[in-house]
Amino acid sequence: MGFAVVTGGSRGLGFVVAKALKAAGNRVLILSKDPERAAKSAAENNFEFETVDFEDLAATQTKFEEIREKYGTPSILVLAHGVMSEKMSKTLRTTTEEWRRVMAINLDSTFIAVNTLAPSMAEARNGRVIIFSACLGRMSGPGNTGGLAPYRISKSGVNALVRNLSHETGQGARGFLVDAICPNHSRTDMGGPDAPRSAEEGAATAIWLATREFEAGKDLTGLFWEDQEVIPW
Repeated sequence: MGFAVVTGGSRGLGFVVAKALKAAGNRVLILSKDPERAAKSAAENNFEFETVDFEDLAATQTKFEEIREKYGTPSILVLAHGVMSEKMSKTLRTTTEEWRRVMAINLDSTFIAVNTLAPSMAEARNGRVIIFSACLGRMSGPGNTGGLAPYRISKSGVNALVRNLSHETGQGARGFLVDAICPNHSRTDMGGPDAPRSAEEGAATAIWLATREFEAGKDLTGLFWEDQEVIPW
């Protein structure tokens, strides 16, 4: 049995991933901003839970240090928390406050989680990090420019973080895998009830990456995935 940490695990895509990892026999710890929702999700699904506001970077740093000390090294780290930027947040119309809010939650707290928990995963040569990015964070392909600037740029940063970290850790040759995914527009609190994909469809690639068989030198990691296929970003 492995140990999985899933942020944003009390609802939406993170919740679907947490349930699947639990069903696969893993011990699962979820993180959420909402104590009541986290407690309810944990009680109903036999998760453990912690709470933190990812916009508060000092609190986030402390929380992940506490998790490392209290629970030990995870074998799976899924970062599914995130926030959309305001609809009119074009680059020249975004306030500093909105920029910092979105970057803190989507990119800075992601770095803190990885920087705190992943070193021991890499040292153990047994770890998988999966980060929810977005197709809106692509710098190539369709729909990759204009509007929602903080959101797009934060997700591009996630993709760059994944690529850089993977190269630094041997691209899977040492047993440590790190990947980003595009869940596409899914029916969650963020995506809304009219989104074309279910949360289960949106989470499927993350679950696959967390549980797939991997052969170094043959299989790929350090990339951006959509529906179990590598896509350019």
